[in-house]
Amino acid sequence: MVSKSGGLKWLLPSTMIILCMFIIITPALCSPVQVNCSRPDQPSLLEALTPVFNLRNVRPVLDQATPTNISIYFTMYGILGVDEKAQLLVTYIWLHYFWMNEFVSWDQNECGAKRISLPKEKFWLPDIVINEFMNENKAPKVPYVYVYNNGMIHDALPVKIVSSCNLDIYTFPFDIQNCTLTFNSYTYYSIDIRVTLGRAVEIITQSSKDVMTTMGEWELLDITALKLDHNKTVYETDKLQFHVRVRRRSTMYVVNLLIPSCFLITLDLFSFILPPHTVDRSSFKMTLILGYTVFLLMMNELLPVTGNAIPLINVFFSLCLALMVASLLETILVTNLLSCSADFSPVPPWIQVLVLKILGFLVCMPRKTNTPREPERRTDTVVVEKLDGELPETKGASEEDKALQELRSLSNVLHALRSRVEEQQKGSQSSEDWIQCCQMKIKPSKLLIILTSLLMHASPCSAILAKCSEPDSASLLHALQPVFDLSPIRPVINVSTQTTVGLDFHMLAILGVDEKSQVLTTYIWQHLEWKNEFFTWNPKECGSKWIAVPRNLLWVPDIVINEFMKENSAPFVPYTYLHYSGKIVDKQPIRVVSACSLDIYLFPFDIQNCTFSFNAYIHFTDAVGINLLSPVEDILEESTKAISTMGEWKLVGITAKKTVITTLGGKVYDELKFSISVKRHATSYVVNLLIPSSFLILVDLFSFMLPPQNIDRSLFKMTLVLGYTVFLLSTNDMLPITGNTLPLINVFLSLCLIMMVTSLLETVFITNLLRGSAHYPRAPRWLRVFVLHVLGRLVRLPPKPRQQEDVVIRNINAQELKDFSLVAKARETDQKESLNEEKTLQVLRTLGRDLQAIYRQVVQQLRGSSNSAEWIQIGLVIDRLLFIFYIFFTTISFFTIIIIWVKSYNT
Repeated sequence: MVSKSGGLKWLLPSTMIILCMFIIITPALCSPVQVNCSRPDQPSLLEALTPVFNLRNVRPVLDQATPTNISIYFTMYGILGVDEKAQLLVTYIWLHYFWMNEFVSWDQNECGAKRISLPKEKFWLPDIVINEFMNENKAPKVPYVYVYNNGMIHDALPVKIVSSCNLDIYTFPFDIQNCTLTFNSYTYYSIDIRVTLGRAVEIITQSSKDVMTTMGEWELLDITALKLDHNKTVYETDKLQFHVRVRRRSTMYVVNLLIPSCFLITLDLFSFILPPHTVDRSSFKMTLILGYTVFLLMMNELLPVTGNAIPLINVFFSLCLALMVASLLETILVTNLLSCSADFSPVPPWIQVLVLKILGFLVCMPRKTNTPREPERRTDTVVVEKLDGELPETKGASEEDKALQELRSLSNVLHALRSRVEEQQKGSQSSEDWIQCCQMKIKPSKLLIILTSLLMHASPCSAILAKCSEPDSASLLHALQPVFDLSPIRPVINVSTQTTVGLDFHMLAILGVDEKSQVLTTYIWQHLEWKNEFFTWNPKECGSKWIAVPRNLLWVPDIVINEFMKENSAPFVPYTYLHYSGKIVDKQPIRVVSACSLDIYLFPFDIQNCTFSFNAYIHFTDAVGINLLSPVEDILEESTKAISTMGEWKLVGITAKKTVITTLGGKVYDELKFSISVKRHATSYVVNLLIPSSFLILVDLFSFMLPPQNIDRSLFKMTLVLGYTVFLLSTNDMLPITGNTLPLINVFLSLCLIMMVTSLLETVFITNLLRGSAHYPRAPRWLRVFVLHVLGRLVRLPPKPRQQEDVVIRNINAQELKDFSLVAKARETDQKESLNEEKTLQVLRTLGRDLQAIYRQVVQQLRGSSNSAEWIQIGLVIDRLLFIFYIFFTTISFFTIIIIWVKSYNT
């Protein structure tokens, strides 16, 4: 039997040995793991690193309280393009990450290498993402990383970035865009991962400019960096933000857009030199507008498409078109005054003072003084009155020479004929005043020059307690290994226990709407939380409250969005957070391409309501339940703040409702349905669609002022219809395509085209009546009563009273026979008297009778027949009726559009 003192002597050396081993091992646990190589070559180094590979699922630190510093920099190789409508910037960069792996360290001389390249899947990789990334990385994959002997790991990879950017294209094509690339860990908080700048931004900018191979539309100006502080709480991610400034090269747009536009507007300016008295200036200007519309159609692909802001160049084009339309309307007014002012009332005194005196003095066109007519013309009226009947025989043959009498009679006929022609051409005194007023309106083209120059410069059961041998991540990972082995099953002790999943999301961007496919594309950050009953641990014993592990090591609920119609193409985030209490936090970005019933009847003033229905795909309610994690008001507020793009769509509301769906088999499952309300920015469509349509329909409305007697109105309207067709072709891509509902704007554009075609057909009909009605029979009585008396009074064109006509007008055929008989008798008489009179007298008498017949024919041609007058009056009444209906249609359409627009903005 051993004595007590002997036992103590034996125990003392053992205790000393254990104490010494503890003193030796403890520093090793707090320092990088030293890798020992059997030989100085790569195979032995790879074999020595094998234990490190087993720790790739945890953050490579010995103490979980130690943060991992990720050093970041990149080199930009190309700027591939900008999508103004979706508010996206596409770039190509080469990204570099540096961080320390505390599980790795070796002696360079012992292992024969300072660094070694190994596959990425052998090591823990940081889940660094770019917040603005809106699509998957389609650059080539790089499978290796560099590992240095001091534990430093270098990861370099190419990235094709499709990032959201708030693009300001107001000054297009002279715009400079400032886009951000925010790098942060998606899963780890700032207490675990911190991001730092790995290279000076000046060097990043210069190296990017040196290696950039694309010389396309965009030019890199500079790159700056900003470290975002996390002031609210430690449970936020550490962020490093780069600001990339790019400038558009504008030479192509100046040559292809601005200079041709200036040429066309200058041509329209010089068209004021064309004399409106003798040249059909309206047709020239209408053809010019058609040419400008065709030009905009050809250059449509060069213009940016966006629903939020209107580029200044679009305003310039709209103003150019507005100036052309205004000059065309002014030309129509001038043509109307020049052709029809003889039938107008005298010019009001205030117009004479304002236009003829004041404006005339300003534009250096004083009022013309009326020169008195020749005294001989005063007798024209008397002669005309005498010649309304048959010209009387001259008397006083015995007093004066007969030749002199015939000459005087011939002079009277010529004076009457001349007065008729001058009256038809020059009109009355009021006509001259109206014409003088319209000439005043031509001179303000100087203002057009100034404006153009300005524009050119403008748990029910207890959890399994994980035991950690040491307070570090490696021991915690080892303790959690039994939990990882249970990842195929739902993490509950009792299978009848429900797993409750908390869910919310933040919307980062509204990327677009496809009306034809009825699809809404958005970008969200989904947040899930649930309880795993298979583990808990003591944070003091294991050294950490949280740990991030790969998602594929755990059971993850099969939460899906029912409306999801495409594979998630957002960047993959491999990690999830585990809390010591058993709570799991899973976050991941999702590019949602969801089905949505789109109602585009009020396009472009439409508000779309789409739904995101979250539910478990396989598990019923008794297995998986879904609850809202955050109040829906907070979701809306955070989404509104997070959305960085200001594109075509705006988020206006989010509501949530939990429902229970019963299947055909009697099973039920939870469904959390979110209603997303987005509103379209209508400004771009109003400027590019509605306003030009209004201009063209206004031109067609004012074309009714063109006198069809003197101007070929049908040719003018045909050119206008052609121009409107070209305009619809150029804006076809802006209109939504759907087979379900016809948008109201399509109805409006179709009605505008129908009205233009109808007015063209009516113009053809009117022209036929004015030019060919002389050979028509008399209008039917019912037509005369209905059109002349009923419709004529409604449109304030009552039938004109029939004037007392002379014998020649009343019976043209009889008068012509009488004229021929008189001529025949006169010729017989001349033959009888030829022996007694001189040949000169005979010639003068014959010439006088011929002139009288010519005079009667001129009067008949100027006055027209009664049948022709009735048909002309019918045509004028129909023309006035269509004009009034045109005004009514235009007014109702414009007021309807304005009311819908205002209502949509007040919603």
